[in-house]
Amino acid sequence: MDYKAIAQQTADQVLAYNQDIAGWKVVKSAKKITVSSKASRIFHGNLYRIEGIIPESAAHLSDFLYKSEHRVSWDKSLKGFNVLHKIDSDTLICHTITQSFAMGSISPRDFIDLVHIKHCEGNMDIIGTRSVDFPGYPPTSHYIRGYNHPSGYVCSPMKEDPAYSKLVMFVQTEMKGKLPASVIEKSMPSNLVSFFLNVKDGIKTHKIPSVRARHGSHSSVYKKK
Repeated sequence: MDYKAIAQQTADQVLAYNQDIAGWKVVKSAKKITVSSKASRIFHGNLYRIEGIIPESAAHLSDFLYKSEHRVSWDKSLKGFNVLHKIDSDTLICHTITQSFAMGSISPRDFIDLVHIKHCEGNMDIIGTRSVDFPGYPPTSHYIRGYNHPSGYVCSPMKEDPAYSKLVMFVQTEMKGKLPASVIEKSMPSNLVSFFLNVKDGIKTHKIPSVRARHGSHSSVYKKK
């Protein structure tokens, strides 16, 4: 499997979602965070768009989201996160295990995801994620294996104040199992707002110095029953 090619395609797809302004319906707005959705073109479910402002530079924000050291400590939606394989400095394969949510009606899922960061002009970073098969980590009886269709984050500096960033997230997760779509659609918007708030709180707690030199442009292109 050509993971690097898949990673590049996923980042490009996330960028395309970010540029797509048509057909989105706002399904929740809370604490200056907006969740919109539209029918996914890939599976029988929704593509969600979540956006808001984070009081951190785009470089530090993308490092924070991409690096795994503190993920479980700030991301309350997860009970486990592990990097299985590092393909290169910008591309990883990760295993995540989610908490149950929707008052326990959606049981924990696990995912094997290819994660890639792409640096774009204007100090914008794209973090793409997509589920893949990875040798040695087949589904087990412990968790239902979910599937993330092309998803990710877009981190852009605010023009009026680069110390703040606009964060746009795209999520299209196939929970698998026998879960009714209505249960997912009802619980997902609140769950996504909670994740966004976890990001804001986590980045205050775990300041990560950016180790990447930043330039005006970049040439490299980055969940339950």
